Amino acid sequence: MQPRVVEGSAREDTLVLGVSAYYHDSAAAIVRNGTVLAASHEERFSRRKNDPRFPSAAVAACLREAGATLADVPHVVYYEQPRLKLDRILHTLRAGREARPLAQHALPLWATRRDMEGRIRRQLGPGFAGAVHFTGHHLSHAASAFYPSPFRSAAVLVHDAVGEWATSSLAHGSGSQLDVRQEVRFPHSLGMLYSAFTAYCGFRVNSGEYKLMGLAPYGTPRYTETISRDVVAIHDDGSLTLNLDYFPYARGGPIRSESLDHLLGGPGRDPEGPILQRHLDVAASIQRVCETVVVTSARYAREVTGERNLAMAGGVALNCVANGRLADAALFDRVWVQPAAGDAGGALGAALAFWHRELGRPRTPEPADGQQGSLLGPSFTPDDVQLYLDGQGARYHTARDEEELIERVCDWLEQGLVIGWFQGRMEFGPRALGARSIIADPRRAEMQRTVNTKIKFRESFRPFAPSVLREYAHDPFEVPPGADLPYMTTTSRVRESQRVALDDEAVDRSHSPDLVTRVSVVRSTLPAVTHVDYSARLHTVDPERHGRFHRLLSRFHGRTGCPAVLNTSFNVRGEPIVHSPHDALGCFLTTDMDALVLQDCLLLKDQQPDALRVTVGHRPPTGAD
Repeated sequence: MQPRVVEGSAREDTLVLGVSAYYHDSAAAIVRNGTVLAASHEERFSRRKNDPRFPSAAVAACLREAGATLADVPHVVYYEQPRLKLDRILHTLRAGREARPLAQHALPLWATRRDMEGRIRRQLGPGFAGAVHFTGHHLSHAASAFYPSPFRSAAVLVHDAVGEWATSSLAHGSGSQLDVRQEVRFPHSLGMLYSAFTAYCGFRVNSGEYKLMGLAPYGTPRYTETISRDVVAIHDDGSLTLNLDYFPYARGGPIRSESLDHLLGGPGRDPEGPILQRHLDVAASIQRVCETVVVTSARYAREVTGERNLAMAGGVALNCVANGRLADAALFDRVWVQPAAGDAGGALGAALAFWHRELGRPRTPEPADGQQGSLLGPSFTPDDVQLYLDGQGARYHTARDEEELIERVCDWLEQGLVIGWFQGRMEFGPRALGARSIIADPRRAEMQRTVNTKIKFRESFRPFAPSVLREYAHDPFEVPPGADLPYMTTTSRVRESQRVALDDEAVDRSHSPDLVTRVSVVRSTLPAVTHVDYSARLHTVDPERHGRFHRLLSRFHGRTGCPAVLNTSFNVRGEPIVHSPHDALGCFLTTDMDALVLQDCLLLKDQQPDALRVTVGHRPPTGAD
């Protein structure tokens, strides 16, 4: 397929603004001449988890990073085709009486968006006089995976819940060309299948899927055969066919039926209820099915494209355990996953797809990648931070230089303090990558429970990731020397040499029905970041992308011999990752976090005035973590 060359495409210094909105996790991204300048989630500014509204604040932030105004933007690209989405909704409405609730909610919503261009123009305001364009949902995902990847050519896989009609797709990228080869269509969907089981286990759809993934290693996949026999047929090309008797969503009803609950041996878990062994086994089983689909579709992609590289996006691409199994299968030389693989990343993909496919502009892949560590959000200067802290009456120390700052933070880590780390540009995507992170010493077994229950206020079974020096990652983890895994999108296993032999008492505790007891078992020399199956979701840290964070880890390694820190996102359950110094200070003050590093400023909790807890408001939870 030849790109359609839009009139005026020869203009130099062209800005393209991509937008995703109106479903969940809206975002904006801006690209200049094919280079990504900025990208941000709306939730980080509104403080509303998975905010679906038009990303006005994210657009403004991207424009500031680009040093531009809307008058400088000739093209805005929306990440999907509204008319096709309405067509799919109408089709579902016609499918049966169960569709009435959907009709009452969705039809009026989308009927007002048939003039999506007008809606977008109204949201942008009179400052925008350019053109509004639309691209396909799965094309946006595929573009977000291929164009920033380091590959000149690659197979591209997208798995998610549903876009307009597509639920999974296979594309081929070469140079600036990107063509979708085939797709699976609604209602047959890997993403919807996984979400139905997420709901069965008591977690919220569209935000709790990674909880299900974290729960899976505690269970035994004893329902896998039942699911594969009765619920879903997996074909040789990785496509799937669902037994729709178990999924009323296809007719506008609930995401799962009572017959599915019966098949799985009992009712689904209440969100606040206990987690039973049955729930653990269901989680393990559907995770195994998900991994099978991902690996099977990747094998087919390798066969039909002949490519040795694979790029992936879509919400399922955030399943780092499935990605780890794909890596173990060694079907491709290299796999690159878009770190903002969900709908937010569609804003970036829409802008890049328009630049390369519609404007017909060439592409030169970057040797590492074009994602820039996914550090694409706003930043705050040391002067910004100090001015804010002074205005709040906070007590802090300003490091005279980076040497002092790093030494002080290493002291705190060795003392067992939990630290909020706020540096540079905010991450784009759901993972904390060393800019808006909570960090701690991974050698301390108690840190896993402390950070989960006293700081994150979340379930105790949730694992934490290690941020590890790229040059030493192969020492504690089963990765090759120099492995570049900067986006926390895959799991690896802790090396046998780093594992701790379990005595009889530890073996008994590792089989306890109480997950708190199970997770407290020391399994390695890095117990706070080693999951119950000896896996870890790696984030490799390098000097090119990560600067000060790499220098911090290097100093910690020099002092302790440990090349890693525990890293989790700087937020609490129900809130987005912090964006501003105000958000960071509020989170720090209302949790049991011990210390906070805001650019060059160092704060200790026990030195803060009592009045500061009142004057710095910290919003209550606004959604599922």
